Amino acid sequence: MTNSANVTGTSQPGTLARALKEGLFAGLLALGLFILYVGIKTDQDINNALIWYPRWGLLAIFVAIAAVGRFLVVGFFHPWARARKERRAQVPVHEIEAKPSFFHQHFLKIALLALLLYPPVIIALTGLQGSLKYVDNFGIQILIYVMLAWGLNIVVGLAGLLDLGYVAFYAVGAYSYALLSQQFGLSFWVLLPLSGILAAFWGIILGFPVLRLRGDYLAIVTLAFGEIIRLVLINWTDVTKGTFGISGIPKATLFGIKFDASATGFAKMFGLPMSSVYYKIFLFYLILALCLLTAYVTIRLRRMPIGRAWEALREDEIACRSLGINTVTTKLTAFATGAMFGGFAGSFFAARQGFVSPESFVFLESAVILAIVVLGGMGSLTGIAVAAIVMVGGTELLREMEFLKHVFGPDFTPELYRMLLFGLAMIVVMLFKPRGFVGSRQPTAFLKESKAVSGSFTKEGHG
Repeated sequence: MTNSANVTGTSQPGTLARALKEGLFAGLLALGLFILYVGIKTDQDINNALIWYPRWGLLAIFVAIAAVGRFLVVGFFHPWARARKERRAQVPVHEIEAKPSFFHQHFLKIALLALLLYPPVIIALTGLQGSLKYVDNFGIQILIYVMLAWGLNIVVGLAGLLDLGYVAFYAVGAYSYALLSQQFGLSFWVLLPLSGILAAFWGIILGFPVLRLRGDYLAIVTLAFGEIIRLVLINWTDVTKGTFGISGIPKATLFGIKFDASATGFAKMFGLPMSSVYYKIFLFYLILALCLLTAYVTIRLRRMPIGRAWEALREDEIACRSLGINTVTTKLTAFATGAMFGGFAGSFFAARQGFVSPESFVFLESAVILAIVVLGGMGSLTGIAVAAIVMVGGTELLREMEFLKHVFGPDFTPELYRMLLFGLAMIVVMLFKPRGFVGSRQPTAFLKESKAVSGSFTKEGHG
């Protein structure tokens, strides 16, 4: 018989006592972990001698957050979650299988409409110059990572091939656009598909040596490939200019119309005041179109034989071979297709920045892109987009949180702690949503009726 505490979701005295013990233990654990990293700060005096001084107030805040957070989770959240699970178990099956709500049914249309209206709404709220930061940092930056994550999703989420060197294709696309535009004067619209083709070619080159590898061995080889590309960019100074990078990269144009101060520029042609916002808005809609192209191609490929071959390869390579599927071409097409979208994103990145250097293509970028794919739910385009918004937008939001200096002290720099918060966010998501933000997906092959597959029935959350 279910007791009243479980039904109402309230906490019993024994639960609160256990929550108090675990809260105290979490506080002591946080004290041991942060006493050297947070509680003590080192510096140099005028004689270059190493000095240190304590920050007990900041350390106390970290310990209090850990202790109170653990107490609330054990004492209140866990009982509420158990009661909610029991209530849902008592709901009849026909009500569970009822049609989703209007919001869930039309979520993608609402999201697309919101993206299309994002720049004009931001301009109306913050003004022309004030919108520059929000369109660029919170719009274009997030959409670049959405496109990169969707490209990697083809390799990792659909084909099940763990790729830790995906940033190499991003670099190939960026440097292809930078070098060819400067040396041969080719336009952005010519170099955009060409950069994708060159990146796909390098994806095939990577695919051949790893045809017989899987799991950890495949990850090591792809990681090495990404580092080889980065080291080539650093040391081939005659072409790439090494660590100095390539500057003065031509910008993208709108049907030949440049976004500059000339008489034939965009602003003068349409009688608008001079501002760099117009170029950023153009780039926003351009990367949005590239993201939609990536999603459309991915969805179409999943419904084709090659997409089903990727999913079969992901589930069981031996069974895939026994069915007569050519695993060589299946793997090569996965690497080439994912690399192509990475090349598209790289060429766009070069046009947006006007400057590229090897420092923009370190292993950390591959790790962030892979983390977005995993946290979003491998194989789920919607979940990956949500994860990119949360992770990339969250780190950009830290730059705006100057009020934290009033809490943690004037020396506190929020953006320096972004990787710490990034790791904590990953831990929280993996604890409460181990299959990612979207732990279920619609299967590409179904009998009579298409139903979402729960994450509990999928292998490693792949779908």
